[in-house]
Amino acid sequence: MSKSLNLYAGAVVGVGVVLTAAANFADRFVSPLPGEARMMTDAPNSAYGLVIAAANAQPGPSEGPMGIGRKALPEEIAAWDLDISPDATELPVGSGSVTDGETLFSNNCAVCHGEFAEGVGNWPKLAGGDGTLADKDPVKTVGSYWPYLSTAWDYVHRSMPFGGAQTLTVDETYAITAYILYSNYLVEDDFVLSNENFLEVEMPNADGFIVDDREEAEAHFWNAEPCMENCKDSVEITMRAAVLDVTPEEESATEEASDMAVAEPEAAPSEPATEQQAVEAAVETAALDADLVADGEKVFKKCQACHMVGEGAKNRVGPHLNDVVGRTVGGLDGFNYSGALAEMGEAGKTWTEAELAAFLENPRSYAKGTKMSFAGLKKEDDQAAIVEYLRSHSQ
Repeated sequence: MSKSLNLYAGAVVGVGVVLTAAANFADRFVSPLPGEARMMTDAPNSAYGLVIAAANAQPGPSEGPMGIGRKALPEEIAAWDLDISPDATELPVGSGSVTDGETLFSNNCAVCHGEFAEGVGNWPKLAGGDGTLADKDPVKTVGSYWPYLSTAWDYVHRSMPFGGAQTLTVDETYAITAYILYSNYLVEDDFVLSNENFLEVEMPNADGFIVDDREEAEAHFWNAEPCMENCKDSVEITMRAAVLDVTPEEESATEEASDMAVAEPEAAPSEPATEQQAVEAAVETAALDADLVADGEKVFKKCQACHMVGEGAKNRVGPHLNDVVGRTVGGLDGFNYSGALAEMGEAGKTWTEAELAAFLENPRSYAKGTKMSFAGLKKEDDQAAIVEYLRSHSQ
């Protein structure tokens, strides 16, 4: 008997030693929860905390249709119910200006939506489309289609920027929304959007929607016992989608351009050279820096949403930039310039390399009232590269 007890006692001690060693080993290599996760768990009003609290609660009777689950508690619903209503209910306190929104939009949104919210390629347009809703192919933007400003604010705050959802602060969301309004000519450039004046903004299509009454209006189409098989003798395709370009694709500016050729420059007049002609001659004779031209081509990607350059270039949101170095400011025939640039051209100003660099650094500071809302190139190297790239298309 004593031998059996000694045998069992030894086994128990051995098992205890193994379990203790295993526990110590596990403690050494199991990482603790991240601080944020602990904070969320500890926060009783957070959605995560409420889910944990519900999971730890005493089990109650199942309330689901299949005997599974239960109804969400009011506080659980409130934790996730963060949408902003059209009457601005739940809109947080904050504000943001068009000026701040311009920079934020350029840094976070322009890569897909363009510097002026005009859309890049097939990425969504956020501005424009006025008067197109009755067309065969309407342009639905925040300005032309959306009836409530709350939709824009809520979507930006909840889902943007792409790949970095919910990284924008409340004030940044106000600023970006203000810039989108400005891009649709709904507010002025000195406008500041806030929770206090939010409902004062009038959306053009506010009355363009009706209450969905199909439940009553189309009830006579319904069948209480729908057909589930062999409902038609034959199935035929009667029409096909006419517009298929719905997937954004990368295309070069030359691929998007028409076959329109750039007009050949006129022969130099025989009269004595003017100051304008002297500038153009200097452009032609100065040697190009090939490396700088290559750098400028890369930087120009920030501009190509609105400007084209090279063979087949044409005017877009902004004028084409062929032969821009040495050209009279606001002097391209067929493009409607802002009054500020047109006046500079009438005063005899030309796009020298120095003037282009100054304009690129801060367009709005250079020409008060310019329609170009690009935030500007702050690095001198980028300015020099763009100018050299444009110079390569001005000879």
